[in-house]
Amino acid sequence: MSMSRVNRVDAGVERLVVIGGDAAGMSAASQARRMKGPDELEIVAFERGHFSSFSACGIPYWVGGDVTERDRLIARTPEEHRARDIDLRMRTEVVEIDVAGRRVRARDVDSGAESWTSYDKLVIATGARPIRPDLPGMDADGVHGVQTLDDGQALIDTLARARGRRAVVVGAGYIGVEMAEALINRGYEVTVVNRGSEPMSTLDPDMGRLVHEAMEGLGITMVDDSAVTKLLTGEDGRVRAVATEDAEYPADVVVLGIGVHPETTLAKAAGLPLGTHGGLLTDLSMRVRGHEDIWAGGDCVEVLDLVSGQQRHIPLGTHANKHGQVIGTNVGGGYATFPGVVGTAVSKVCDLEIARTGLREKDARRAGLQFEAVTIQSTSRAGYYPGASPMTVKMLAERRTGRLLGVQIVGREGAGKRVDIAAVALTAGMTVEQMTALDLGYAPPFSPVWDPVLVAARKASAKVRAM
Repeated sequence: MSMSRVNRVDAGVERLVVIGGDAAGMSAASQARRMKGPDELEIVAFERGHFSSFSACGIPYWVGGDVTERDRLIARTPEEHRARDIDLRMRTEVVEIDVAGRRVRARDVDSGAESWTSYDKLVIATGARPIRPDLPGMDADGVHGVQTLDDGQALIDTLARARGRRAVVVGAGYIGVEMAEALINRGYEVTVVNRGSEPMSTLDPDMGRLVHEAMEGLGITMVDDSAVTKLLTGEDGRVRAVATEDAEYPADVVVLGIGVHPETTLAKAAGLPLGTHGGLLTDLSMRVRGHEDIWAGGDCVEVLDLVSGQQRHIPLGTHANKHGQVIGTNVGGGYATFPGVVGTAVSKVCDLEIARTGLREKDARRAGLQFEAVTIQSTSRAGYYPGASPMTVKMLAERRTGRLLGVQIVGREGAGKRVDIAAVALTAGMTVEQMTALDLGYAPPFSPVWDPVLVAARKASAKVRAM
């Protein structure tokens, strides 16, 4: 095992080391390179996988056939990064951060060879790890997570050789419902086993019930309030069923969509500060608290919720790319901040669009807020215009002040992206009464005279005033 420390080629050049070659890490590296040339800043990045700068969010659509080629999910290849004077070392895993010595120890995944690399500035972008319960049969052939492109390829290979057409998805969050759609598109009989009372726990249960009903309408078997106890295997070692306390569900393939945890094993071992959700804590410049020359971004950090004022872990590619831009700017000598988030997310299962931003009812209660909730039914277009589809909007507003706290939307075409109206209003700290005066675009092919979000705002405003 080689343990030689890498020395500077030019002592006058600073070295930036980046751990993680996906959205946050390579966005930071690329932005830092824009700010400073190779004569001022050497950049070394480590990635343990086979791919860099790829869209994990696109994997369900690749598996389902909407995206026909894996490489369409890759924004920038290792060769393209290297052409910009970024020393990206693939299949190389950082196994230790020595904060006092300002160096990292990396291991070649294939050969096992190890070496130390010193740094002047460090970016930690280690992402998140999928939750994989320690249950019997969880490591059987035919059981798949979908975190990386390698995971997606392995699942596609399994689907191509599976002897039957029965799939079980464990978990009903974003990945769970998106993978259910992907498997339906591939002609599988799909069962979703969910330990929650309704799918999409990022929604309130009454809105999750709409998702449940729509998924059943697509032919998906929904099993809620059920925890998986084990996975059953056949004599060949392949998965054959998913078991709960009450039943067994036959499966030729199992997909895990249970969620993720921040991947902060290295950071914790190095003594860096973690929050209550297990993510790294940073300041507004994405600098790790208490460490002048260490930054962190992406799915391994916690962020400020601008609505509740509390720290949250929200693993989304949109945030990761923004974190990287902020980090790269600051590493390169500029100034940028990431003020926080309002928790906006959108997804779909077949033609059902699901969106949310801000707080759910239980989030508001946890934050000690008193609120009113309203729910309205409307349509995506003027009711008389062809193609108008139903939409349900739920809105939360703070008592007395009328401050908007959250919005959830479930509907068909044209529903999901309406959540962006609410996201802007939340970021601006608007009240629901102020929202009713928003000058939104209108024409019958695009919305009713009163947009559904504004209809909900009017109802919420009236309810708040009546208190």
